[in-house]
Amino acid sequence: MLEYRRSMGARLIAVAGPLLKMEFPLDDEATMIGRDVAATVCVKNRSASRRHCAVRREGDQYLMRDLGSRNGTLVNGLPVTECVLQHGDRIAVSDSLFVFAVDLQPERALRPEVTESGDATPLEFSSIYQAEPLLRDPHCLLSSVSRRHGIQLQALLEINRKAATLRNPEQLEQALLDAAFELTPAESAAVLLYEQLDAPATTEVGQHRSSELTEVRVSQTVVRRVLTQQVAVLARDTGAEETLKNVASLAGGCQSILCVPLLAQERTLGVLYLSSRNAGQVFDEIHLETMTGVAAVVGLSLVNAFDFERMRAQAHLLEVALDHERPMIGESPVMKKFCDSIARAATADSTVLLLGESGTGKEVAARTLHRNSRRAQKPFMAVNCATLGDNLLESELFGHEKGSFTGAVSLKKGLLEIADGGTVFLDEVAELPQTVQAKLLRVLQEREFSRLGSTRPIKVNLRVIAATNKDLRAAVGTGSFREDLWHRLNVIALRLPPLRERREDIPLLANFFLARSSQRCERRVLGITPEARKVIQQYDWPGNVRELENAIERAVVLGSDSEIQVNDLPETIWEGAPDVPGSLSYHAALRDAKHKIITQALALTGGNYTEAARRLGVHVTYVHRLMRAFKMESGAASKDP
Repeated sequence: MLEYRRSMGARLIAVAGPLLKMEFPLDDEATMIGRDVAATVCVKNRSASRRHCAVRREGDQYLMRDLGSRNGTLVNGLPVTECVLQHGDRIAVSDSLFVFAVDLQPERALRPEVTESGDATPLEFSSIYQAEPLLRDPHCLLSSVSRRHGIQLQALLEINRKAATLRNPEQLEQALLDAAFELTPAESAAVLLYEQLDAPATTEVGQHRSSELTEVRVSQTVVRRVLTQQVAVLARDTGAEETLKNVASLAGGCQSILCVPLLAQERTLGVLYLSSRNAGQVFDEIHLETMTGVAAVVGLSLVNAFDFERMRAQAHLLEVALDHERPMIGESPVMKKFCDSIARAATADSTVLLLGESGTGKEVAARTLHRNSRRAQKPFMAVNCATLGDNLLESELFGHEKGSFTGAVSLKKGLLEIADGGTVFLDEVAELPQTVQAKLLRVLQEREFSRLGSTRPIKVNLRVIAATNKDLRAAVGTGSFREDLWHRLNVIALRLPPLRERREDIPLLANFFLARSSQRCERRVLGITPEARKVIQQYDWPGNVRELENAIERAVVLGSDSEIQVNDLPETIWEGAPDVPGSLSYHAALRDAKHKIITQALALTGGNYTEAARRLGVHVTYVHRLMRAFKMESGAASKDP
């Protein structure tokens, strides 16, 4: 297949929104996108910023940069501040969606150019052969080959082997050209494929026996007849036939032509076009029959190869669609450093211990490690060690034999056995009971274990990733966690930063969760108001990324506007927010009133939280939550009345 190089031309194509089907060429000047009437691409929607984002060219690359827009810029569904655009990238700005397209041109120097020439004169041929019967009668093909030398039979067997094993269309096309040179005296050969017979060829591949020539010329009239009538045609000597002497595309003296269709299931995919200018090496009927049969075999394989590529692409899309976990999002220095560590750790099989507060995304990091490792095509099994009892957890991890305990009515494989070749993720590993810790230590040391009720060791090849939000060193000190197991787990320890330590990532995460929640809930929410965005930015997020995700989803579900308002956010988030003029004044007044009420109640009860909660008619945990939100001092110790 022709190889391609990137040309200098690029453009944005609107595929959704008010600018649908419009195209915007990208030149050397920066292309600004936004609500401003002076913007190159004017997006007239209030959720778009006046200067939302811009695309500029740097050398052979095009860079997309968000210009501090309030609702962010998404590239392929992910929020970005700046990225290099690739051909086919999808750029979302407010309710508009653009595709970045780069003009692709054939790299002519890599293969001879296939040139189609039209002919006004009707052509006559030495032989015309109906191609379709060879699909039903392969003995005709074998009969033709048997009249040739054994080397041709070998070439035929080779092309059949390739047709049966190759799944790449380009490789099949090359194999067909190779077979043409083996089985015929062709000096040049071309494969032309068509998606629609009345349209130009979508694929043109040309080749010479000699690599010195840079062009393969084909007669358009010959090709069209073969395509439309599904026949194979032969012209032994175009120079000797009166009707062909003056045909422009066949000019230049003696020329022998052979053109056969590529057929599959009564459908014409294209043609194989062969030509020779050697008077002593012309095509004959045996060449015609042979190449017609070969083309029929390769045609069917091409259809299968195209179907295989489509299924592989669909499988990839399905895999992406089923991949529910969020990606690692963040452009803060601390997050970039963490992602670099993840990338390096993914290439090894070493045990990884992920540390960090609850909700920071430890399972997301574990899945990222697995997806970027050599084990990516093998299973990823996750288990939360804190949610299962001792016996159930042991059975879940190691499996059990039939009758090993009451209720074990059949053999069960454990997660470690199922994950053989892949990765096991142990979340909340600090909660492992001592009995399970001892067995897990053996897994890490010897890569073997035994099912419950069995003494037969089972060998496994797997990687272990563990995670905890507790201090394992302290747990070792208290005796609740084995020191030898801690050393085995602590090979590569990576700490996920809490969200309050990377506040610059909050807008990116909020935009991502907004886009995903809007899609899942089928409710069109285009952005977040500046007031709500400020509240989100200044909140400490004790629940980290998980709390942010839940807050955005709640706002999407319960909100009624096209943008997320402060009212749509959970009360715990805006209670501790600083005073912001305008629409937040109501919330500021409500917050001040709550602060005053809590302060007075605690003063009256001498700092007794329980009594203060009883007098106010609320739960004591609500009092504690308000105090944390208002960053109030603890004061007197809590006493029961």
